Amino acid sequence: GGTPADEDAARALFAGLDKALAVADGLAALAYLQALPTSNGRLGALGFCWGGGMVNQLAVAAPDLDVAVSYYGMAPETAQVARIKAQVLLHYAGIDERINASRPAYEAALQEAGVRYSSYTYDGAQHAFYNDTNAARYDEAAARLSWERTLALFKQAL
Repeated sequence: GGTPADEDAARALFAGLDKALAVADGLAALAYLQALPTSNGRLGALGFCWGGGMVNQLAVAAPDLDVAVSYYGMAPETAQVARIKAQVLLHYAGIDERINASRPAYEAALQEAGVRYSSYTYDGAQHAFYNDTNAARYDEAAARLSWERTLALFKQAL
């Protein structure tokens, strides 16, 4: 339905979404994609902001997921991290206190669970640094480097 210009109004809309239903939709999409005759059977997911958080949740819920790439997304509950089978790529903005607050515990849980992951911080970049429609936040260098890393992982793993 669109994105409000006011960031607080946009965050309020996210709060009204049913996360369990979003994960179920993601699982259904993965099953559909995997069943396509043109599929090689490998699955990857990519999300930004709220979608990045959903990718982290999908990684917990989808044992067949091979790669999960989250751009400045909320971490899953640390107790759930051991369920992750996918290789995880995390992109964080250097200026993003809200999202970065959960990062140390998430990465510690990933390490403890033996999950293959990479994590990058783009110093000086703000949350939503990849969004080229928002001149105040867009960081071309961070967007370019993070995308190169994402494509390299997808090429290697998928």
